Amino acid sequence: MPSTVALLAIALMSCVMSAAVLGSLLRAQVRGVSRWCAAYGIFSVGIALILAGQRLPPWLGLAFESGLFLVGSFAILQGAREFFGKRRGTAAEYAAVIGVYLALLYFICIKPNLDASVAVSSGYFAYVRMTLGWTVWRYRPAHRPKYSYYFLAIAACVGGLLHVARSIVYGVGLAHQTAFLDPSPLNIAFLGMGILSFPFMSIGMVMLAHDRLAERMERLATIDELTGALVRRAFMERAEAAIAASEASGAPLALALMDLDNFKAVNDRHGHAAGDCALAHFASTVSQALRPGDLFGRLGGEEFAVLFPATREAQAQHLTNGLRAAIAQRPCDQTPYTFSAGVDEFRRGDRLARVLARADAALYTAKALGRDCVVMASSHGESDERIEQPT
Repeated sequence: MPSTVALLAIALMSCVMSAAVLGSLLRAQVRGVSRWCAAYGIFSVGIALILAGQRLPPWLGLAFESGLFLVGSFAILQGAREFFGKRRGTAAEYAAVIGVYLALLYFICIKPNLDASVAVSSGYFAYVRMTLGWTVWRYRPAHRPKYSYYFLAIAACVGGLLHVARSIVYGVGLAHQTAFLDPSPLNIAFLGMGILSFPFMSIGMVMLAHDRLAERMERLATIDELTGALVRRAFMERAEAAIAASEASGAPLALALMDLDNFKAVNDRHGHAAGDCALAHFASTVSQALRPGDLFGRLGGEEFAVLFPATREAQAQHLTNGLRAAIAQRPCDQTPYTFSAGVDEFRRGDRLARVLARADAALYTAKALGRDCVVMASSHGESDERIEQPT
């Protein structure tokens, strides 16, 4: 059976490696990682002080080491909350950390009782681990792969249950500990299982950080950075999927092709920064006005498209005209602008390219009619009674 000193040496190496791995992710600026890295650094110092033993002055003894473990454990919980964009801690929790530390000082320095100090500290660690597991489980993103979140949540909860058992065993007197490095089989078992939780939790944290980085890369590949709309490739892919779903269900599907009016003149007169401002304003206004389920993408330059599921051509024209009205009601202060649009409905067997071409022809008709209007492809070349003009 390994000795407690050997187990602590393994724990020290594990914490140092975890701090190094998490430290390598600091430049990625993932929220929470810096606290996780600091926590494992604190654990490393605490374990190193325990292994140093009698070579240190008394004030660097068990009381100081216990404080390090309390702070390090709470830093891990704070990092998880920060990762999910939540408040790092409550006033009650900060007070509890201080209260637990004062209780440990009492049982270590004033009225020595190692069993009581183990029960109190393990109860605290159990709360931190179980709360960490609940936080990861509760706030895991619905749109991301679940494995890494489940891994960390389960690892944290298992570690929390271990500390619950340890607190009960020593708190009610089922076993007694004569020294922190007591080589008894029970203490070695608890210590060994506790040490195993360190690498499991750090692996889970690294997995969460990498998932966040993967999400960033996926967003860069699918979302236009300036406008927040889908990039052309992503819009086309999702539109094709929507077309297949429409064909299978028989539900109508319509598309609007929109283009900002006289956009080159905006860039020439006010500069490209002003043009970017207009594009961002347009995308923001349209995104807020769209219905849930509508698909919005930037096809290139100042040209955008909206796919309207379960929508007929006439309704799509009305909805697009509503977007035009929203722009008019909330104009861009720096560079006022308007847009024109062409609308078409998918017919059975239509390919996306064909519908885009018909909507593009309707868009050019809208431009020829004086801009700032919405034209249906089915009315292209007919009377203007199916063309919505500004009111």
